[in-house]
Amino acid sequence: MKNLFKLALRGLMRNRRRSMVTLLAIAFGFAAIVLFAGYTHNVYDGLARQSIHGELLGHLTLSKRGMRKEGKLDPERYMLTASEVSAITKTLKDEPHVVLVAPRLGLSGLISNGRASTIFIAEGIEPAAVVLLREGSLTEREKKSGMFESMKMRLDPNHPEVASLSSGLVEMLHLSVGGQAVVLANTLTGQANALDITLGQGFNTGNANSNDKFAFVSLDLARTLLDAEGRADRLTILLDDVNQTGAMRDALLAKLNKAGFDVEIQTWQELSDFYTQVHGMFDMIFGFIFSIVLTVVVMSVANSMGMTVIERTREIGTLRAIGLKRGGVVRLFTTESMLLTLIGCVTGLLIALGVRWGINLANISYTPPNSPSPVPLLVDMDIGRTLFTFALMGAVGTLAAYLPARRAAQKDIIDALGHV
Repeated sequence: MKNLFKLALRGLMRNRRRSMVTLLAIAFGFAAIVLFAGYTHNVYDGLARQSIHGELLGHLTLSKRGMRKEGKLDPERYMLTASEVSAITKTLKDEPHVVLVAPRLGLSGLISNGRASTIFIAEGIEPAAVVLLREGSLTEREKKSGMFESMKMRLDPNHPEVASLSSGLVEMLHLSVGGQAVVLANTLTGQANALDITLGQGFNTGNANSNDKFAFVSLDLARTLLDAEGRADRLTILLDDVNQTGAMRDALLAKLNKAGFDVEIQTWQELSDFYTQVHGMFDMIFGFIFSIVLTVVVMSVANSMGMTVIERTREIGTLRAIGLKRGGVVRLFTTESMLLTLIGCVTGLLIALGVRWGINLANISYTPPNSPSPVPLLVDMDIGRTLFTFALMGAVGTLAAYLPARRAAQKDIIDALGHV
């Protein structure tokens, strides 16, 4: 085996220019895949944090069975009662990985500054829950840079009339901090109800479509406006580890159903259509790029090894004449191909690490579609996809030399020795 690798390396060094060109094709292709995989990994992570913390979806959302469909026509029937909210919260608060169980109440209506009116969509939530959900996602780098300062929003636990409005809504109503507005909504029984609110702080939703109509109000104000004392349409559950989302959903649902609660639990992925759509789009793009790069690698290696086999036909005849079997010839050339591919992949990994370091250090930002503000361009290291690509390219690059090597090995020794 040791001699096999030595012979394979010598074979690669015979035509350095061809080997170098093929190696660079493999290296740049591998580097492109690693960099794009790292970029998509960062995008997925950002979208996940935006869904869980930015949109305040939490990791899990619990509601009465049927609330998502029939509850839109008859919300009062499918709301959690005060006793159910208390009992479920007590049941879940001591569960492992559960950080927060927060009752929520959605509402919509009209908001007016006295001169102009517009529609609004609001979420009623406890002020303490907002802090855990909204600001618990910030990384150390983001905290130091102040990049997400515009996303911060708080509700005042001592003043339930204080509300946080999205920045677009604040601009439309020409409000400043401490400014007054009136909100109008229908109660659960269909009667109109209006309350005064005070602007506490504006915030950026991170989504251009909702940044001019979204608001957060205290749960007490939402209950008063809807005349839904003690009720909630759902409970938001925050976990300490996003990787536990699926397992905890199954465990909590089984426990609550066993306790007699007819509820259903959705994960944040199920509730965030935007995350699912973007994830699917980037997966498709990655697969397309991966297929192109893999094709280039296979064609480069096959072309290089095919020419090498033709040029070394007399050498193959000599090796066969001194006792090397057909299988040995095939192993020799496939080993050359494997070494060429693996060296190319390692070189590509080094290139990718260098480019990644430069991109992350350059502090580049861009404004993605449907976003009201720029986001940083960062590249992570997707270990899983990198290892998969390394293994697959190594295997495919090795197999690319099999057919020309096998064809050369099947030649008669005399014909091989007389090849010109």
